[in-house]
Amino acid sequence: MFYEPSKGHPLPWDPFKAIVAPRPIGWISTVDRDGRANLAPYSFFSIVQGKPPMVSFASEGLKDSVVNARDTGEFVVNLVTANSVDAMNASSKSLPRGESEFDYAKLEMAPSSLVKPPRVKASPASLECVVADFLVLRDRGGRPLDGFLIIGEVVGVHIDRAFLEDGRFRTDKAEVVARCGYRDYANVTDMFTLMRPDDRDDSLPGL
Repeated sequence: MFYEPSKGHPLPWDPFKAIVAPRPIGWISTVDRDGRANLAPYSFFSIVQGKPPMVSFASEGLKDSVVNARDTGEFVVNLVTANSVDAMNASSKSLPRGESEFDYAKLEMAPSSLVKPPRVKASPASLECVVADFLVLRDRGGRPLDGFLIIGEVVGVHIDRAFLEDGRFRTDKAEVVARCGYRDYANVTDMFTLMRPDDRDDSLPGL
């Protein structure tokens, strides 16, 4: 089948987010101007640069995480795993502004080292970020959308040593969770390695 998104599709559910999957979940913690903590999951999330390390998350609508990152210039990305998936889901609830998702999801906070937003203590890895760019998304005609893209430079990285093995972070051991569209998710429990044609025998992909 073929369809043009601007004209709709014949399916009962929109396939777009399921096609572009699996997607890592950016579990974004921020603070507002009054220092109140906020936590929310974003599956419109990815790495955008390696040196310096940079990540991005996008939001349909000017949500609290977006406002806080814009106003304070900081956010933290926390890794979602099989052990924290229920808490992640709970933190997606729409709460009154200023009410803590950490409290609602019964999650313990941990202090960050270089930025004000707290980390999720149970997360096996967290990325402290400073906002490098904030964009209002536009369609192909240049019309502004109710969509926002936040790009952050990673200034600090926390890793639980339990998930380090032979100098590598074990994504599969942490059972990192990914979004697969609709209400579907996946655990990363099985991985394989492919060497690129230009890799040296002793090198690893992604270095």
